[in-house]
Amino acid sequence: MVKVCVTGIGLISALGGSLEDSWQNLLAGKSGIRLHQPFPEITPLPLGLIAQQPSELTMLTQMVVASALQDAGLVPPLADCAVVIGSSRSYQASWEMLARQMYEDAANLPVSSLGNWLDTLPQMNAIAVARQIGALGIVLAPMAACATGIWSIAQAALLIQTGQCQQALAGAVEAPITRLTLAGFQQMGALAKTGAYPFDLHREGLVLGEGAAVFVLESAELAKQRQAKVYGEILSFGLTNDAYHTNSPEPQGKNAIAAIKQCLERSCLSPADIDYIHAHGTATQLNDRIESMVIQHLFPQGVAVSSTKGSSGHTLGASGALGVAFSLMALKHQILPPNVGLQQPEFELDVVTAARLSKVRQVLCLSFGFGGQNAAIALAR
Repeated sequence: MVKVCVTGIGLISALGGSLEDSWQNLLAGKSGIRLHQPFPEITPLPLGLIAQQPSELTMLTQMVVASALQDAGLVPPLADCAVVIGSSRSYQASWEMLARQMYEDAANLPVSSLGNWLDTLPQMNAIAVARQIGALGIVLAPMAACATGIWSIAQAALLIQTGQCQQALAGAVEAPITRLTLAGFQQMGALAKTGAYPFDLHREGLVLGEGAAVFVLESAELAKQRQAKVYGEILSFGLTNDAYHTNSPEPQGKNAIAAIKQCLERSCLSPADIDYIHAHGTATQLNDRIESMVIQHLFPQGVAVSSTKGSSGHTLGASGALGVAFSLMALKHQILPPNVGLQQPEFELDVVTAARLSKVRQVLCLSFGFGGQNAAIALAR
């Protein structure tokens, strides 16, 4: 199979407006989570907002794509570049706004005032990226709940590995701070009241965040030809589904275990070869307990683990992409990022509580989404 390298990263999060800012703030143990009240009818909540008000999907996407291309030293048009940009919420904020307009003034609202609503269909953000970079090839728009980011990178890597293209722009963008999203998670009792504390005994639930991470993936041959800098190599991935429940993971974690085993086998790695695991770590009761059980079942005691959601918030479909970006930075700088927010561990894991210098060769990044979407991806120096 063709070797797949990462030659560019664009990242925007509540931790910072660039990859370097987010990384430095993460290493310093800072958090972008603050108490916000973006909508007057919803009580103030801890949120990971990029600015003071919720971000707009199109603008966020344009900015993160431009950052990724600049980092890779690429200038559009890129006619042969595949585009795989996912989102679990996509244009939900736009749809909520259209719905409010329709129901508040249904009698007097002309159809023309709804604008071109076709531009807000879920796949249109990926198509807009293709237009932005002048891509004329494959365009995919994955939606796999909170596993969307890793799904997107995996699909793009597969396109390169199977020779369908030599270059791809892949990742996920999420602007999920909407009335309906907040109300839905509140109704479920899943939202934290003060902050995100992954793997902590007193964790309260998830904190919604917004963010985006997009990568330039290239065949090793093209990267060498371009003399591009390389963050790391994508070895392989594992993707499974629980087919169990709308939002609860399968209690024994058997399909999450299957995804990780698939990933390791395809990457020609054993559990002992993994130096660091970027965990999904949402700070909800169920996710952290089952994920900890899965890690303890598969990996030798002492493998370093951290979740970065205590810093960035849970960016839903983009969370796996942010995790891959932080994992690649760990490989590049040989520093493990901390699990911000952890005070009293509940589980017997080697959780990184402060930035730690470490020899890092192979890392694993995990995502587990609602509906039982399980994703694992292996990265190497």
